[in-house]
Amino acid sequence: MNPKHFNFALLALATGLCLGSPTCRAEQDVSGLNARKPQTWVRDAVIYEIFPRNFSAGGDFNGITARLDELKSLGVDVLWLMPIHPIGAKFRKGEFGSPYAIKDYYALNPDYGTTNDFKKLVTEAHARGLKIILDLVANHTAWDSVMMAHPEFYKQDASGKVTPPVPEWTDVAGLNYASPKLREYMIAMLKHYVTAFGVDGFRCDVAYMVPTDFWEQARAELEKIKPDILMLAEATKPELLVKAFDLDYSWPLHATLNKVLLEGAPATEFRRSWEESLKQFPHGSLHLRISDNHDEARAVARFGIRGALAAEALMLTLDGVPLLYNGMEVGDAAESGDPALFGKMPIFWSPKERPPLRDTYRELIKLRKQYAPFRNDRVVWLRNSDEANLVTFMRLDAKDEFVIVINFSSRPQIGWVEVMHDHEFKAIKFPGMPEPPLNGFPMFRLQGYEWRIYHRVVPK
Repeated sequence: MNPKHFNFALLALATGLCLGSPTCRAEQDVSGLNARKPQTWVRDAVIYEIFPRNFSAGGDFNGITARLDELKSLGVDVLWLMPIHPIGAKFRKGEFGSPYAIKDYYALNPDYGTTNDFKKLVTEAHARGLKIILDLVANHTAWDSVMMAHPEFYKQDASGKVTPPVPEWTDVAGLNYASPKLREYMIAMLKHYVTAFGVDGFRCDVAYMVPTDFWEQARAELEKIKPDILMLAEATKPELLVKAFDLDYSWPLHATLNKVLLEGAPATEFRRSWEESLKQFPHGSLHLRISDNHDEARAVARFGIRGALAAEALMLTLDGVPLLYNGMEVGDAAESGDPALFGKMPIFWSPKERPPLRDTYRELIKLRKQYAPFRNDRVVWLRNSDEANLVTFMRLDAKDEFVIVINFSSRPQIGWVEVMHDHEFKAIKFPGMPEPPLNGFPMFRLQGYEWRIYHRVVPK
């Protein structure tokens, strides 16, 4: 999204609340309904977010294509490309401008390459079994957008002046979904990228600020040409998951990471946040689990290397769909969010004195793909000896049980977890992590921010 310039917008994004926004209406209570059922490949996915401008030194499509084998080896399934369209010049912020200030949805950013370059990227990704989803900025455009030829497409004040969607977002103009012609334009554009380029879906920017009925209308039209399309909402708005979207952002859980790791909140906040979402959302809702993304400072900058690894270990072992962002597998610490989003800061692929994060993430993803319990929605929270600092839970099915133990304190911890058949669990070794003891479970000794996963095969 356009970086969040004021606290009300951040709060609205994190909670899905209207907060007086003219674009938002009272939400429906959908907690008693079922969420739409995503395709199996969506539920099983690991998504990797790419900022094309910063992903390579060249900052283009070919720079992404050149690293597809590395991404495939990492184990990710879906590549989400941040906006790939030309950026407006009018009221631009920074040297390059925000990629969320789009001048022409039907065009490609010339800095990223040609139409053929983009087609090659999609073709080569598909050849490796990777899906491609595009960042859809449906809430606003640049002030010099080609769509300004249709002022009825835009929100206007009482004097007829086009307005930004939020006063502080001065580099973009808000779109007006009361216009049937705008809806037709946007849906036709989405169909274009599916039919002309073969993209597999869309990550929809600030989806809570666009009317839910538009998303439902767009989904229905897109499914006519691509029944298994992926729709990801950047929102925490339960009604969006009933018909329109396969999954949304787990912003509340992400906010909890900051509260625990930066503000000293107890680790029990993770369970509280998870259970609160369970109550609010339709049954079977699927959430994107994020510890790092383009809207904030990098996780390694916020939490330190070990804290960032602990945070992502939680995201890769909880229910939902985990996200990795633009070089986090090498511990890249280049600035992100506002104002870095308006500049160019390429990933440094060989940072000094980093643990083998790529190997650690690769093995976590491999474990997730090998064992079905990590891809179902069964999470059992377990009692432990220090719940203010330790997070302990089980992922399970009829064949396998896994106990995840994470120390969210910077201090060493000696403790225990309460679980049945404890003597049958064995610790799993991960590259870059201390060698786990061969026995002793359910007792354990963890260094600061250390985590461990234990496995038990359920007898037949």
